[in-house]
Amino acid sequence: MKIQILGTGCAKCTKLAELAKQAADELNLSYELVKVTNLNEIMGFGVMVTPALAVDGTVKVSGKVPSLDEIKKLLQS
Repeated sequence: MKIQILGTGCAKCTKLAELAKQAADELNLSYELVKVTNLNEIMGFGVMVTPALAVDGTVKVSGKVPSLDEIKKLLQS
């Protein structure tokens, strides 16, 4: 599983990365966490508001930092 954090490195982006890592670890998932900071790449996902979370190239949420439980649900779906 490839978990992508889309954002320029702001505090919310960092928080989302921490929560995504925690969620994946608690679910015992095999994953690669990638931070996408290039604006052209972020826009390539169709994301206009960061931070955003993508799983295997599919954007699951953008413009907010979901809770740990919400992220777990997104990673399992």
